[in-house]
Amino acid sequence: MVAMFQEDNGTSSVASSPLQVFSTMPLTRPTLLPSPSSPFHSLKDLKPEERGLYLIHLLLTCANHVASGSLQNANAALEQLSLLSSPDGDTMQRVAAYFTEALANRILKSWPGLYKALNATQTRTSSVSEEVHVRRLFFDMFPILKVSYLLTNRAILEAMEGEKMVHVVDLDASEPAQWLALIQAFNSRPEGPPHLRITGVHHQKEVLDQMAHRLIEEAEKLDIPFQFNPVVSSLECLDIEQLRVKTGEALAVSSVLQLHNFLASDMSSNSGHSPSGDSASSLPLSNSGKMDRFLNAIWGLSPKIMVVTEQDSDHNGSTVMERLLESLYTYAALFDCLETKVPRTSQDRMRVEKMLFGEEIKNIIACEGTERRERHEKLEKWSQRIDLAGFGNVPLSYYGMLQARRLLQGYGFDGYRIKEESGCAVICWQDRPLYSVSVWRCRK
Repeated sequence: MVAMFQEDNGTSSVASSPLQVFSTMPLTRPTLLPSPSSPFHSLKDLKPEERGLYLIHLLLTCANHVASGSLQNANAALEQLSLLSSPDGDTMQRVAAYFTEALANRILKSWPGLYKALNATQTRTSSVSEEVHVRRLFFDMFPILKVSYLLTNRAILEAMEGEKMVHVVDLDASEPAQWLALIQAFNSRPEGPPHLRITGVHHQKEVLDQMAHRLIEEAEKLDIPFQFNPVVSSLECLDIEQLRVKTGEALAVSSVLQLHNFLASDMSSNSGHSPSGDSASSLPLSNSGKMDRFLNAIWGLSPKIMVVTEQDSDHNGSTVMERLLESLYTYAALFDCLETKVPRTSQDRMRVEKMLFGEEIKNIIACEGTERRERHEKLEKWSQRIDLAGFGNVPLSYYGMLQARRLLQGYGFDGYRIKEESGCAVICWQDRPLYSVSVWRCRK
């Protein structure tokens, strides 16, 4: 039974958006363009809803032509898309701008020499500080990570009741706010705080240094016995021994938007690129790839609890059309979240849309093989994978879900809802699932 924890009181444009209308239409191959005699021949005169529907049709048309190798027609669609889309327009214009860029990028990748020549002088412009800043903007503008951290900390506190030595492993140690809250919560335990050790895994030493400083400072202020163990490594290259799990510690593992990267590692290397997509469908859940090996390694550490937050979307289809259809709905919802809360002229909003969502869209649409890392999957598939690795689901507590609901209400996040699905939390924008939080323990 699905339990809803927040009523739909939002007045967002998503309720009457072009995507909402489009969802009731047959997804056949749309005609490419209106004829010159069409009443819509002056595209700039289209009303916002008409323009939004037309942008969706153009994106599907373009993706069909890209997949079939009809590049002349794809180019014609891209020309129309470039005319109508805009990174500073309304929701659908902004979404379409990034999907247009991704489709164009995909075409270019089918000519590796041309693609490399055009990008030969391009340098990576985003610094560590910029990446941290964009992640902080995402934290501030959306309640997603706030809810994830709250539910994760609640599950850890409940699992660690009475434990005197607690070790928490953070597989993406980029945001100290979560662990500052946990330190404060442990300090309020009736039996007193445990000896707490947090191991942070991140590929940037600078990020870990900043987290260590904040957490050590807070622990000293509260006089809590605390250690921070930094591990400079990408998750794919992580040596489990670096986590330094000790006998007698009660272990908790937190993974926030990380596990899907292993699905790319499970793909065999392929230097070729086809506009149509991967030649093989997604790997079966029972594969013996890096995902299984990592989960098995975590299971071998015998954690009392593991909390996993992932995108609750099906962006791992074998064809570009499958991925475009699914991701179009997801990112339109995310962009709509911003439309209701942040002015269109906000530079911070544009940074999040371009540097976070835009890069994810480009990876989902333009990339294949091991280069395609944003392989988001639904909660049902994650539950199967984690269950096969020897973990059993731990239902989120009523109190944890109640706190999450109050957080959304307290921050005034109209339009967001939390639903319970098989003991897990699914964070939605209106009726569109966006992210899931699930809790697991070793099944011995």
